[in-house]
Amino acid sequence: MKIPFTVCVLLIYMNCLFAQGDTLHYPEEKHFKNIRQLTFGGDNAEAYWSYDGKNIVFQRTSLKDSIPCDQIFLGSLPGKDDKFKYRMVSSGKGRTTCAFFTKDNKHIIYASTQQEGDQCPPVVDRAKYGNRYIWPVYAGYDIYMADTKGKIIKKLTDSPGYDAEATLSPDGNKLLFTSIRNGDLDLYLMELKSGKVKQITNTLGYDGGAWFSPDGKKIVWRASRPVTEAEVKDYKALLAEGLVAPTQMEVFIANADGSGARQVTNLGQANWAPNFLPDGRIIFCSNHEYKRGFPFNMYIINQDGSGLEKISRDKGFDAFPMFSPDGKKILFSSNRNNGGTRDTNVFVADWVN
Repeated sequence: MKIPFTVCVLLIYMNCLFAQGDTLHYPEEKHFKNIRQLTFGGDNAEAYWSYDGKNIVFQRTSLKDSIPCDQIFLGSLPGKDDKFKYRMVSSGKGRTTCAFFTKDNKHIIYASTQQEGDQCPPVVDRAKYGNRYIWPVYAGYDIYMADTKGKIIKKLTDSPGYDAEATLSPDGNKLLFTSIRNGDLDLYLMELKSGKVKQITNTLGYDGGAWFSPDGKKIVWRASRPVTEAEVKDYKALLAEGLVAPTQMEVFIANADGSGARQVTNLGQANWAPNFLPDGRIIFCSNHEYKRGFPFNMYIINQDGSGLEKISRDKGFDAFPMFSPDGKKILFSSNRNNGGTRDTNVFVADWVN
């Protein structure tokens, strides 16, 4: 999670660069079987399972459907011959991102800018930054809990600035999220019952999109690590304007409390959207093979950084993998099979080891 994930900005950008044709399953994708496209049209991404594996929550932008920026949608995994039916569960106000089910399968958490206003927050004018690829980290984002009918039950964060990119521990008790409350973009843990918050990363750079391992003992996330004087100056200058340039990120792993943090990938360019396989390996998205910055494909790697394997082959964008609770299926988002449009859709497939 989650690139902030102001994800529709990334997807629209990537889609504009490379419109993709009609291909559902590439021959080299040996780990996928029975791929099925769930959504058709618009930008659909960050699709995640409920704890019981029956439902899916995701974010969607669709201008033709009068959804100008990401809102949260929920639907049940359809039967073999059924259509995927979904409905909006966010308020429709502001921009939303990074939804996740709670352990009881009756609630969801997600970030929203709705308290800042009903309209979508402004997009970045990249011309001001030399047409660099830039993400906004909207100060209006806070994390909310709602029931599956859309009623907001509780506001979970209320600190000034960006709070988003939340996931939950396997036992459902801890919220793992990104916040700028200390002046940098770091990871925090919140005990849902008490609301107690603890900062677990403190190195300069953008720490985000963090996930727990299936046993809850480790976390994985993506991070930028500006090192040189010029890199640090640039990072801080952009962050002061509520922006980041996410073109240099690597995958990190640590114990669930943030201790023992270490870098897993050293591939260069953008390595992000990491998550765990049921066997403990890490799956992530990367453009490291392509100097031009795309495509983005999914890869598997061992926790020690060995055994890198490319597992997806779209010529545009594959990302946001999440395994079903039983480990038998995988959800992901892709430009594939979009008829040459700029659409990004949600797919589900049987996972083959």
